[in-house]
Amino acid sequence: MATPLRSGNPALSRDTFLDSASGTVVSSDGTMTVNGTVNKTAFLLILVLCGAMYSWNAFASQGIDAVQPLVMIGALGGFVLAMITIFKKNWAMVTAPAYAALEGLFIGALSAMLNAHYHGIVIQAVALTFGTMGALLLAYRSGLIRATEKFKLGVFAATGGVCLLYLGDMVMGLFGHHISAIYSSSPLGIGLSAVVVVIAALNLILDFDMIEQGVAMRAPKYMEWYGAFGLVVTLVWLYLEILRLLSKLNSRN
Repeated sequence: MATPLRSGNPALSRDTFLDSASGTVVSSDGTMTVNGTVNKTAFLLILVLCGAMYSWNAFASQGIDAVQPLVMIGALGGFVLAMITIFKKNWAMVTAPAYAALEGLFIGALSAMLNAHYHGIVIQAVALTFGTMGALLLAYRSGLIRATEKFKLGVFAATGGVCLLYLGDMVMGLFGHHISAIYSSSPLGIGLSAVVVVIAALNLILDFDMIEQGVAMRAPKYMEWYGAFGLVVTLVWLYLEILRLLSKLNSRN
């Protein structure tokens, strides 16, 4: 009996590739392909880069006051569009590019501010993010790492734990308190960030597996956009966590 597929990425779940009306896979002349998903992922990453460059240049020319609104617009707008995309997968052709551009604004502004304090940190974070993705893709394709059900369940549970931790910190923040380990550069804080980076990275394996499953199930063509969106969500998360870890390490020097 087939076991349920799991992904720690909320954008890629068990029913991702099922038709919302019938609960069965949609098959048509235009179906999801790996190459199509790769091309759309590249396009979304270019949009992230364009948004990031806009924020970066705004910070360089006008200072922090110019990018603070971009942080809020990018973060809140990206979150809203991500939720819409998750619940309206067939809208991904429109919402995923908009999400990528807004996330770019957020990432660019945050990166520019951190780079002003720790010169070169952004180059390091970008290199580590894409280096991690390349290494994990190679490991996945070679069979060195397999997305078994136990592996999926473990990553899913760990990701849920991270989400609860961050949610708890947000709630505490409303009362003027925070979970210090999330922001601290103490050994505990650095260790926590390192663990979260690993969890974010392992979500890439689940994303690769879910996209491969979607292709095998002949999911509809628009799911290429949705699969690309899911990958970008994970890459953005991984980049931000690596940036957080590097900033903690640099603050100790």
